[in-house]
Amino acid sequence: MASVSAKLVKELRDRTGLGMMECKKALVEADGNVEAAIDEMRKSSGMKAAKKAGRTAADGVVAVRVADDNSYGIIVEVNSETDFAARDEGFLGFVGKVADAAFAAKSDDVAALMAGELESAREALVQKIGENIGLRRISIVEGDLVGAYVHSNSRIATLVSLKGASVDVAKDVAMHVAAVNPQVVSQSDMPESVIAKEKEIILAQPDMASKPPAIAEKMVVGRINKFLAENSLVEQAFVKNPELTVGAMVKAAGGEVASFSRLEVGDGIEVEQLDFAAEVAAQLNNK
Repeated sequence: MASVSAKLVKELRDRTGLGMMECKKALVEADGNVEAAIDEMRKSSGMKAAKKAGRTAADGVVAVRVADDNSYGIIVEVNSETDFAARDEGFLGFVGKVADAAFAAKSDDVAALMAGELESAREALVQKIGENIGLRRISIVEGDLVGAYVHSNSRIATLVSLKGASVDVAKDVAMHVAAVNPQVVSQSDMPESVIAKEKEIILAQPDMASKPPAIAEKMVVGRINKFLAENSLVEQAFVKNPELTVGAMVKAAGGEVASFSRLEVGDGIEVEQLDFAAEVAAQLNNK
């Protein structure tokens, strides 16, 4: 009998959506042959054809829950492979269950949340829809007053925590965060590593090469300050009234921005871009 590695079990699980123990048993019986295990699983369970290895779940939706007293909120991102699946009623129902569970647990531990009933529901949905589906991220924001915004396409969601002001102001700031995508609340929150990388990029720009060191340094400082202002929430021009910065708008309402979170579906996931014509040509050449 072939050795069954954890990597093989994961591959079979990713391709079928079935449970870990079921996949391990099938691999043992198939002497570690993934394709043979899939064939036998289809015969025994009526399972649909398994997905191709490597298909990426980079589509999906985000969902938000906020406490009645606005003391905290959560965002979940649940992924599917296609936009078509992301509109399925069963998929959206599953997303709702995941959001409710994350809100009740007040936890961003994806593995812990998906243990038990939610994992069984996910596996059943994978078999029904025929796509890879999974909870990717959970974000939690707490504070004196938390407001939320979910864009109409359900692909971007934000949470904003304010000290003072009102729920309506928090929601306005959350909408701004969704639209403009700041990196930090204020300049002092920007990581030194990000500033150093930006400085490196600026120094490598063509117009810096001929400048005397003293002039170059002033130019670097100016461009860094511009970068920080453009990416700091409180210094950005408020989308609903560009004559005010977000910080000034919130201050005028009697508040201060404490923190925020923004999740966008598929952000940071690398999706393989297939050249259909090249793929067909390659198949013809191999015949």
